[in-house]
Amino acid sequence: MELIQHFHFLRPAWLLALPLFWGLGIWLARRHNENGDWAGIVDPELLSGLLLDKGTQRRWTPWPWLAIAWTLAILALAGPSWQQEPSIAYRGNTAWALVLDLSPSMAATDLQPNRFTRARYALDDILNAAKDVRVGLVAFSEEPYTVTPMTEDVATIRALLPPLDPSIMPSAGDNLAPALIQAAKLAEQSGSTHSAIIVLTDGFADPAAAFDAAKKLKSQGMSVNVVKIGTAAGVPLSQAGTGFTQNGQGQLKLARVDTQQLQQLASIGGGSYVDLAQLPILIHNLQTQSELTGKAKEEKNIKVENWLDGGIWLLPLLLLITALLTRRGWL
Repeated sequence: MELIQHFHFLRPAWLLALPLFWGLGIWLARRHNENGDWAGIVDPELLSGLLLDKGTQRRWTPWPWLAIAWTLAILALAGPSWQQEPSIAYRGNTAWALVLDLSPSMAATDLQPNRFTRARYALDDILNAAKDVRVGLVAFSEEPYTVTPMTEDVATIRALLPPLDPSIMPSAGDNLAPALIQAAKLAEQSGSTHSAIIVLTDGFADPAAAFDAAKKLKSQGMSVNVVKIGTAAGVPLSQAGTGFTQNGQGQLKLARVDTQQLQQLASIGGGSYVDLAQLPILIHNLQTQSELTGKAKEEKNIKVENWLDGGIWLLPLLLLITALLTRRGWL
């Protein structure tokens, strides 16, 4: 009785196809009678003399079996269900907004093969750690550009990483503040309650505006984390086609990293500052925060009952009947 009470179809609209296929089966059975298609061409008086005598051999017909196969297929598609499976009714509500610096200085080679390539490797490591986390990517130079909106499909973001380098940016610059604001918008649009912004950069040219933006993001509950790309010693900054870049005094312009500036940004934004060697520490901290968020929701014991689709149990019988229908001479 309990089985009867709970039995229902998950997709009952498929049942409307049953009369159509049953009617088709009856029509095919009548059309292909014992005399085959010759009955519509040859007169009945002549047909009996043309056909071979089959004797008393019993003749099998496929049409009832075909009707049964169609019925089983439609019932399976309709999704018969009589069992429920409980599952936890929550999903991760954490967002990581990745901000990648693609200013000209990111082409420096103090990190091999260059800074932006090492930054892409770091992004790949972060994406590998994004479990049940929505991730978005913003690249910036003079202006910010959204590479991907917030998504759980990290494979899509990973596929877009190889083409990213400073040469694809339409204009040269190094303004971080607009990129932080753009990343914050992506996090807000995702509806996440716990958001972290991760900046991979070798420095920025608008410290006052960037610090102010980081302060505002912290007040909104977002943390600004910084990953240093490059070395404090730096290397001469090259310019495509013209050799090394020089300053107004004719000296080589070095692409140095202002570590203190990056540490200050992370401090104001309420996040962590790490270099590439310490990236696993930052990833561990971000994962821990995400897991704590999930456990807090799991402890509320909020669950939903999902009805299991029992149509799969009809497939073995359907395959058996289909195999019988493949007998030579039936169709």
